[in-house]
Amino acid sequence: MWTIFKDFDFAAAHFIPEHPGKCRNLHGHNYRVRVHVTASRLDRLDMVVDFALLKRLTRDVVDRFDHRLLNELEPFDQIAPTAERIAEHIAVEVGRRLHEAEEID
Repeated sequence: MWTIFKDFDFAAAHFIPEHPGKCRNLHGHNYRVRVHVTASRLDRLDMVVDFALLKRLTRDVVDRFDHRLLNELEPFDQIAPTAERIAEHIAVEVGRRLHEAEEID
């Protein structure tokens, strides 16, 4: 089993509706996202995934959040933009894009 990871940063504002404390108010964070990619075998270049591809695909997902109010963006206009839901969304979207890129390759 092989695993690589790369970190990405973005800044965004959000609020958590229904939160009993201060988090129900508009506030911001500097987010750090660590994307892990695991493979049972290496590709023809002896890589799990090319870091340039991983960077491009992940940036496609996270750049739309940078310096934005997350509550105004899909899917967070329908679900609370908690750290857990943000991580889930990024994982699903990056995974989908990686899978599509592998099908093309």
